[in-house]
Amino acid sequence: MSQRFDTISFLSDYGRRDEFVGVVHSVVRSIAPAVAVLDITHDIAPYDVRAGGLALARSAQYLVPGVVLAVVDPGVGTGRRAVAVEVGDGQSYLVGPDNGLLAPAVAMVGGATAAITLDNPEYHLASPGPTFDGRDVFGPVAAHLCNGVPPSELGTSVDPAQLIPGVLPVSELHTDGSIRAEVLWIDTFGNVQLNVDPGQLDGWPPTVRVSGGDESRIANRVSSFADAPMGGVGLIVDSYGLLTIAIDRGSAAVSLGIGEADEIVLEPVEGRQPNVEAPVSLSPTRHRPEEEPS
Repeated sequence: MSQRFDTISFLSDYGRRDEFVGVVHSVVRSIAPAVAVLDITHDIAPYDVRAGGLALARSAQYLVPGVVLAVVDPGVGTGRRAVAVEVGDGQSYLVGPDNGLLAPAVAMVGGATAAITLDNPEYHLASPGPTFDGRDVFGPVAAHLCNGVPPSELGTSVDPAQLIPGVLPVSELHTDGSIRAEVLWIDTFGNVQLNVDPGQLDGWPPTVRVSGGDESRIANRVSSFADAPMGGVGLIVDSYGLLTIAIDRGSAAVSLGIGEADEIVLEPVEGRQPNVEAPVSLSPTRHRPEEEPS
């Protein structure tokens, strides 16, 4: 037996309407009754591997060492691999489909130190059909890992470099001084996280033109939500260290008419200007930032 774990952190796109989450919890408990299952979220949009990977990456450094069970799996039932990825030389394992979902979190915590293809059915549930690997493969494997089953018994070792990489967008600084960014995430409050490091705005004035969706607005760089003018747009460094568009007690996403993966253009504006709405018509052909493997 190898190291035991007492915690599984669980993320999926299952939602809460159906029984899927509860069934996976019960399967885990039937195999590893002493293990606590912590729900990260189950409200990832269906099939959205990109959003699931980003949520997992945001969470990774704060999760209890143990097993991460992540299931956003539009390729379930196909030839895509089911994997367990070791990080920190066995400090934790990430279990899920090999479709890029796990890759951003693996990179966030220093990269994979080993990987296993989960092809030993001894540690799976007998399945009446191939469409619920969260119940039949990933949940049972996560529970057996917590019980101390050596990863080598779960399947065949695979080179971590052969795993499907995650794809994360990269912001671009253009010759005109503007930054072409992409919306990574819109939270429950409508705050709009961008793929922009605050350091990219070093030397910029305190006002920035933000263009995206159907709107172009003047935003003030602020240090808290409440520092933004009433009804005005603020640019804030969020709790993950990235630049975020926010409106105090309002939804920046709704106000600007933008969604996840949309392009946002940031431009420095010399001199402080009133923070008012200024609708513009944007070109229907929108440049998208280049993407690179995480």
